[in-house]
Amino acid sequence: MRNYKNVLLDPADCVLLVIDHQPQMYFGAEGKLRAQIMNAVKGLTKAAAIFQIPVVMTTVTANTFAGVMYDGVTNVFPGHQPIDRTSLNAWEDPRVRKAVADTKRKKIILAGMWTEVCVAFPALSAMEDGYDVYFVADACAGSSKEAHDTAVLRMVQKGASPLTWQAALLEFQRDWGDKITYAPVTALIKECGGVYGQGLAYAENFCGK
Repeated sequence: MRNYKNVLLDPADCVLLVIDHQPQMYFGAEGKLRAQIMNAVKGLTKAAAIFQIPVVMTTVTANTFAGVMYDGVTNVFPGHQPIDRTSLNAWEDPRVRKAVADTKRKKIILAGMWTEVCVAFPALSAMEDGYDVYFVADACAGSSKEAHDTAVLRMVQKGASPLTWQAALLEFQRDWGDKITYAPVTALIKECGGVYGQGLAYAENFCGK
């Protein structure tokens, strides 16, 4: 089977950059989306763990303003300390750039709060530095729907690629015949995949008998 790794995400080429999933940022995000975003970023982070994708986490002024990173992310990688910064643009912090560069991966998958600032700024900057950038739209939120949508347009116009957390997971899996990751992937879909997860559970419990 052909790989198509130039157009589809290969876990071996990717690094996940999780930015500012912190209480203060959630407070300022569009309210109706908060629970969905928390579920999406948790699912995305667990997908990275399943496929051994390195994760770089960063917070902004965690101790003085925004609070600690959401534990749905940090619990997946215990002992992995987020890089705390003061810059609005995470890419302008040399520690963040070094952490990404040290992975030797050129495809960055971004999830962050808010889309119009903490996702768009590093996305544009990383692309200028030669990285391919993919942002997980349902694991990001803006201060309003208009702010989020406008940021998405800005990033896409500059060459970033949008996707959703579950699409990323299935793109990593690619083949249900891959039994190494089949069980953890289906378990994650049942945990975070909403109706799709319920469908899998139904099929296993009833249709498979």
